[in-house]
Amino acid sequence: TDLFMRSVALILLLSPAAGLRAGTHAGPLRDSAVRRSHVRAVDTMMEAAVAAAASAAMQAAQQTEHLEIRAPEASKTYVSLDKSSQSLTVEGLPEVYDAKIIEKYWKSNSGALRARWTQFLGISIPFMTRVASIGLSGGMEGLERESGSLARDARIHMEELGPTYIKLGQMMSVRPDVLPQAAMDELMYLQDNVPRFSDEVAMEILAKELGRDISEVFSFITPEPIAAASLAQVYKATLLSTGESVAVKVQRPGVLETISKDLYVLRRAAEVYQNLMDRIAPKQRTDYTALLNEWAIGFYTELDFANEGRNQMRLRTMLEERQVNGVLVPAVYEEYSTRRLLVSEWVDGTKLSELPPAELRELVSVGQEAFLVQLLQIGVFHADPHPGNLLKLHGPREDGKVLALLDFGLVAQVKQSDRDTMISALIHLANKDYTSLVEDFVELGILPADANRPMIIPLMDKALTPYIQGGGAAKYAEKIVEGSGGFQAMTQDMLTVLNEVPFTIPPYFALLARAIVTLEGIALQGDPGYALILESYPFIARKLLSDDRPAVQRALQEALYGGPGGSGMKGNRIAVLLNSALGIVQRDGLSVDLDSVPTDGVDVKTAMAFLLSGEAESLRALLSREADTAADLVLRQTIRRAVGALDGQAATSTFGLVGGWLPSPLDIPAPFFLPDADGFSRAAFPAFHKTRAVLEAMAPKLTQNEELYLLSLADLATELLGPDAAAIVNGDAASSDTLAVPRLVLDIVERFNSGSSAGSNEQALVGAARSLVGRTRRKASQSGESSSMDGVLTAYDELSAEQRALLDGTLTALNSRTYASMSKRLAKLKSYKP
Repeated sequence: TDLFMRSVALILLLSPAAGLRAGTHAGPLRDSAVRRSHVRAVDTMMEAAVAAAASAAMQAAQQTEHLEIRAPEASKTYVSLDKSSQSLTVEGLPEVYDAKIIEKYWKSNSGALRARWTQFLGISIPFMTRVASIGLSGGMEGLERESGSLARDARIHMEELGPTYIKLGQMMSVRPDVLPQAAMDELMYLQDNVPRFSDEVAMEILAKELGRDISEVFSFITPEPIAAASLAQVYKATLLSTGESVAVKVQRPGVLETISKDLYVLRRAAEVYQNLMDRIAPKQRTDYTALLNEWAIGFYTELDFANEGRNQMRLRTMLEERQVNGVLVPAVYEEYSTRRLLVSEWVDGTKLSELPPAELRELVSVGQEAFLVQLLQIGVFHADPHPGNLLKLHGPREDGKVLALLDFGLVAQVKQSDRDTMISALIHLANKDYTSLVEDFVELGILPADANRPMIIPLMDKALTPYIQGGGAAKYAEKIVEGSGGFQAMTQDMLTVLNEVPFTIPPYFALLARAIVTLEGIALQGDPGYALILESYPFIARKLLSDDRPAVQRALQEALYGGPGGSGMKGNRIAVLLNSALGIVQRDGLSVDLDSVPTDGVDVKTAMAFLLSGEAESLRALLSREADTAADLVLRQTIRRAVGALDGQAATSTFGLVGGWLPSPLDIPAPFFLPDADGFSRAAFPAFHKTRAVLEAMAPKLTQNEELYLLSLADLATELLGPDAAAIVNGDAASSDTLAVPRLVLDIVERFNSGSSAGSNEQALVGAARSLVGRTRRKASQSGESSSMDGVLTAYDELSAEQRALLDGTLTALNSRTYASMSKRLAKLKSYKP
């Protein structure tokens, strides 16, 4: 045991340093002075780290040795599993994960556990010793020279150690930003070409699980497996009853017992690491043992093929309901499936790992959309999407599906509240709003509520901004070094994070990170500059615009108002979000630019159709509330401008000159039927009030913030509808530009008369009116472009009847609310005595 603990301590110390070295092998650092300096610094750091941490590691290992054997607790797991079964295998292990039964098994099989320890040490220690020797003697160049043989040895060792370690190799096989190509090529074999078990044994298991002779179910089955994976091997067969081709997945014999032993090994390793981190980074609050527990529970659950079949059909239905049309989830034949046997629809396709980059790049957006729908909409996601589980379908299909998603053994669930916060965090991350991102991290349990925000926010900027830009680990490492002002400064930042920032990695991140790391690795093979956060932004924008949940509405409001303290909606941000939702993201080079509308943005027709669709329901709800404010301000400003114009005309009129001592007509009492607060007038006789008082009650003076907001609305109206609409918005139509309204009305009438069946009389009337208000329309801008009202009217003309009804109903409701607001103000005059 002491040998094992010392060995684990050595491995844990060397692995992070070796990983840091490996992260420098590719990208812009190659053959550069910066790279050579970086490698020398890494070499020095490795030697110092090994020497300085040895004592702490040994103490952690010795302390762990005395801990009681405990299995991972599943009461709070995010893994999607069925806890109803109480069955045990012949070895005494639970078919469905149960911590107490596994603990009992471990305690009664200490000899088998020690044998597994010995096998693990006998394979891993020589390999790690070789890696350390090459690294410390030959440096980075030595590791690169030997990368092919090291990867081959690693792959052989993983195959020899079995399913648990093969899973690790599968995850690393898709990270071109971390591993050299030679290592990836070797580890690719682990996806579905691992050594297979006997076909005779497989057929015996198949017949036993079916409970009848194989020929009674299948008219044909391949004599050899089509694919051999870590937990099972797959045969192609034909159903006797229907003639359909199916995939028959048969579980490896004895795999549950092997995995159970490996979970014990990994549990001990996690405990050593936990004790080590508690010593060298006491401020950190991450429970690394809990992270391992979550992964372990998920891995154990993958062996329940009946649970996998239920997960598969569940996600198949959910993706179809949400119209994720590009992805196929094969149907499961549940009547033939058991805990160790899964029969599902056969799919012909090519693994993503075998596709050229150009073809892979075409599928990235499809896979990304499917994953984001699972994670952020459904809350149930495939947590093991390695390239062997993703196929490009052969040939075009009538249903438009191009990508097949297989193997639903590991599926995780995320709470609605966490999904809402993730959406908010992704928006803030893409916009580099690290102040708000800190609050998201507090909500997710990553940071404590009392976190030192002034210290954390600059560190977030240094750590996260390079990741937003994309390119994977190699580019990230280079940007981190450059952004910190050199390797030494970067190391100091890392130490600050470890020693001062009390962050926590929640257990469900173990599954989420596994899925994201794998998917990002696949995307990077197709596009070395792939930026996950920025590429996900269109989906997040659509989510913001469509979801009416309070948390998502708050995130939308923050985006449109410029944060919680924003004084008013920024109209250009509506256009930015609409464009983003439709796939056109304006970037400032590092992040999403919310304040610049794309020059090649969508046209008015597309934007209006989207705005009136179900995908913009959340935005419409927010705009509806905002429209109440806007309509009230426009009405008040128009009335006040009209009052000012009337005063000015009265002062300069003949009547005013002759009878200057007479009061303004606005100050003479006049009869008014004033409405009650509910908008209805119940008075039998009119009440006499000064016209000015009535107008003042209807249109109180705008505050400075309201004036500024109205100016921003006028700017937006100029951009979208032209200067005549802007004149109406800012009140000029009631004073200095009184022809703005008739010009705008004539634009609309002419648009609907042109090319229509309107008679000559109507057209003559329109022509006469146009001659009165001006023969030419006002220009939309100084550039001389024609008014964009044509585009708006064309878009309206092409709306469906349902969309028109929605728009008309919205405008009618707005008119009613505006009248109601004005009525409440006028009702206050009821007590006025002239």
